[in-house]
Amino acid sequence: MTPAGSGSIEVFPSGAELAAAAAEHFVAAAAAAIAATETFSVALSGGSTPRALFVLLGSPRYAERVNWARVHLFWGDERCVPPGDEASNYRIARETLIDHVPLRPENIHRIRGEDSPAAAADLYERELRAALTTPTGAPLVSPGSRFDLVLLGLGTNGHTASLFPHMQAVRERTRWVMAETIEQLQMWRITLTPVVLNAAAEVLFLVTGREKAAVLRRVLYGTRETDVLPAQVIAPVAGSLRWYVDAAAASELPAAKPGDRPR
Repeated sequence: MTPAGSGSIEVFPSGAELAAAAAEHFVAAAAAAIAATETFSVALSGGSTPRALFVLLGSPRYAERVNWARVHLFWGDERCVPPGDEASNYRIARETLIDHVPLRPENIHRIRGEDSPAAAADLYERELRAALTTPTGAPLVSPGSRFDLVLLGLGTNGHTASLFPHMQAVRERTRWVMAETIEQLQMWRITLTPVVLNAAAEVLFLVTGREKAAVLRRVLYGTRETDVLPAQVIAPVAGSLRWYVDAAAASELPAAKPGDRPR
C-alpha cells in the first residue's frame, strides 16, 4: 500500500542511519544547486530530530564536502525567544552546525524571535523575498528563486514547522511568513507558510521515534484533513517530497521495514 501523493518514503533501521543518509543528501543537494545557480538555499527545521544531522554536517567528514561560502541558511520556523534561549531553533543550529563551518555571516538568515512577533514575521518575509529575488507576488519556482531544500519534522499532533492544527497559518494563501500564538504551548511562534514551502525544489521530512508512528500513518495514509494534520498541506507544486523515517516511526506503516522505498 503506497500513500497517494505523499512523495517517496525511505525507512532506516535507526535514527543514526537516518541522520547519515540525510547528511549525504544535504551534501549532494548543495553540490547540485551550487553547480546550477552558484547558491544553495536551505530552510532548516527546529526541534530535536535534526540535531544529529547538524552535528554530522558540522563534522570534518561532511563539512569539508560543502562549499559553505555559497550556502544560505534560513529557518522554517522559530520560537519567539532571544537567540541565546535554550528553546531557540537558531541556537540549536548555531551550536551544532554554524559554529563549525565557514558560513558567511550575511548568509545566515535567522528569524528575530526576540522582536515583537508581527514585526519579526514581516521583516523575515521581506528578507526572504529579497534573497529569493521575488519582491512582490507569489513565490517563483525557478532555480535561484526558491528554496533548494526544506528540512521539516513532524509533531505528534501532526504539525510541521509551526503550522499547528486549526490555526490560520496552515490555511494561508498569500503571506510567506506568519506569527501566531499557540495557546496549548502558551508561546508565540513565527513560521513559513505553505505558500513558500510548497514552492521549494525539494522538501525532506525527518521523522524518528515510536511516539511518531501513529501520526505518521495518519498523515501518509489517512484522510486528507490539513486543518487537523497540517503536515498534509506540504505538497511541492514543482518539486519533490521525501520522507526519511526510522524503523520505530515507521512501525505502524503498512509493510514498512528498513530499506522500503514505496512510491
